[in-house]
Amino acid sequence: MVKKEKVKTVVLTFDDGPSKVLLDILDVLWHQNVPAVFFWQSRLLYDQRPWQRVLDEGHDIGTHSRKHLNLTKLSYKEQFQDIASSKSKIEQITKHKIKYFRPPFGQFNEDTMAVAKTLGLTPVMWRISSMDWELKDNPQKIITNVLEHLEDGAIILLHELKQTLEALPELITEIKAKGFHFRKI
Repeated sequence: MVKKEKVKTVVLTFDDGPSKVLLDILDVLWHQNVPAVFFWQSRLLYDQRPWQRVLDEGHDIGTHSRKHLNLTKLSYKEQFQDIASSKSKIEQITKHKIKYFRPPFGQFNEDTMAVAKTLGLTPVMWRISSMDWELKDNPQKIITNVLEHLEDGAIILLHELKQTLEALPELITEIKAKGFHFRKI
């Protein structure tokens, strides 16, 4: 009997959008047939942003708060107001139920998790950080940071940045070459 090999998967996530490079990121994902999850700050989302294309192409949108504050420095009530208003604005514009939440800076406390639960949101962290926000002048290092830590089931943290866009086609190609498939959460 031939034993079936387990498929190794990873999840690409992009924080801090929607940004000016979103359309270009979507083009790369489309050409490479890769799904992703976008965690957006609701203060950056307007009707004119290309949110419909994100959904039409099979990606997910989650909330990354309203203003990207460190939620652990806020009271329960302030956290609730921030996350609830962000979720509401994204849902109002996209007409799409928001299921996922990523706390800014990856910082959270018991109040943050209680707010997420109350709002029906699943918190999503990451296992691999690309450190792309620090690598404006070194997109190749973004690729290295991810590939050196690649493992089955990993959620990869990226941002909607110019240097990330520059690294993205090669990053996806290299991940596929290592036998990984991309999936949504």
